[in-house]
Amino acid sequence: MDRRQRYREQTRQEVKRIALEQLAEHGIAGISVNAIGKRLGVTGPAIYRYFANRDALLTELIADGYHGLADTLEAAIDPAAPPAERTRAVATALRDWAVAVPHRYLLLFGTPIPGYQAPAHTLDAANRAMTALLATAPPDPGPTTVAEPLYGQLSEWGEQLGHNHLTQRQQHWGMTVWSRLHGVLSLEVAGQFSLTGLDPGLLYRAEVEALIAWWE
Repeated sequence: MDRRQRYREQTRQEVKRIALEQLAEHGIAGISVNAIGKRLGVTGPAIYRYFANRDALLTELIADGYHGLADTLEAAIDPAAPPAERTRAVATALRDWAVAVPHRYLLLFGTPIPGYQAPAHTLDAANRAMTALLATAPPDPGPTTVAEPLYGQLSEWGEQLGHNHLTQRQQHWGMTVWSRLHGVLSLEVAGQFSLTGLDPGLLYRAEVEALIAWWE
């Protein structure tokens, strides 16, 4: 990489760093290309030399967020550990990440951004995090009575994302874990437990144990 390329990449990283600061302070609506340009000592339009538009900047922040989350979850997995321990480890890593960077969590899992359509490669990044979660799935214990239409949809979903090596019941378990853990986390990160007197960490751990018992 020559000096010009290094400068370009350094500037791009600086733009994203400032955008994340804006996100943490004011939410998605607070990400301002003009304000970023002012911080860097250039005009707002000059930022478009590095990102085609504001949506392109958001796309990179989203992809970076998913990859960062996936790195965290993958690092938590011990392939030699029993399934229950893998589930606890990944669930703990998920919550730790969400609580540490709530603005990044809400960028990925909060309210959809009006008018924004995520490109396909951000879905690929999101799939890394889901794959890490599915890696904790226990062995399939056998037949189930779950409605056939759901399992048909799970098969299609698994095939699209490359998870078709898992059984439908394992895919169902993974989607259940994803839905229920994010349900608790989204409420916690948004501060919805503040008036309940409940410790969201205890509630989250209880949910993890209930999901582990899902197979019994």
